[in-house]
Amino acid sequence: MISLLSYRTYTQKRKLQEQKIAELEKEKVLSATQSLLKGQEKERNRLAQDLHDGLGGLLSGVKLQLGAMKGNLILSEEMGKTFNNALYKLDESISEMRRVAHNMMPEALMKLGLQQALQDYCDSLSESQPFALNCEFHGLEKRMEPATEIVVYRIVQELLNNTVKHSGATTILAQVIRNDNSLSITVEDNGKGFNTDVATIDRGMGLKNIQSRVDYLKGQIDIKSAEGKGTSVHIDCLIEDNG
Repeated sequence: MISLLSYRTYTQKRKLQEQKIAELEKEKVLSATQSLLKGQEKERNRLAQDLHDGLGGLLSGVKLQLGAMKGNLILSEEMGKTFNNALYKLDESISEMRRVAHNMMPEALMKLGLQQALQDYCDSLSESQPFALNCEFHGLEKRMEPATEIVVYRIVQELLNNTVKHSGATTILAQVIRNDNSLSITVEDNGKGFNTDVATIDRGMGLKNIQSRVDYLKGQIDIKSAEGKGTSVHIDCLIEDNG
């Protein structure tokens, strides 16, 4: 009996130690993920500012100089068309640069909050596209921690990018709903779908990025899909108010 009790006590202690080690490892991984995501967002912010203020300012200056030159040059009809086409391409380049900078760190997210930033992104993504993008956002009026809003924005952004690039869908639904301290994210499409078993084994960079951000929010992700039957991604997580 003494031997049995000693063995059971030893076994329980060992299980507790293993559980504690597992929890410490999980906390260590989560801490590393949080540091990585913060570093990524800081670098995104720096690059966005460099693009918008640095390169954007240079390109706008070149456009003004070329516009001023145009009024003082005598050009043939053909050269005039070429010159105008160059100005048009420069305008397109400036617009594209601003779009990239905006996606890297949208001003609306910092100034107006998550709901407006998500709406702006969905509007720009669906503009002149062959698919219908339906967006529903509820309960996002109350601000959350800035880091949390950024992570939620990136999750939706990544999910929608993956859907647009790979699904071939004609209808896409993006839904973000907050109820007190719980937050749910849903992105569904009627596209070609995929084998979730294969995707789990061989995850692309997009799925890995999404999973790391879900882990950051201590959430759970559920992916349902089948070939030819579309895809549904649902995420549940707990969030904190902006204190």
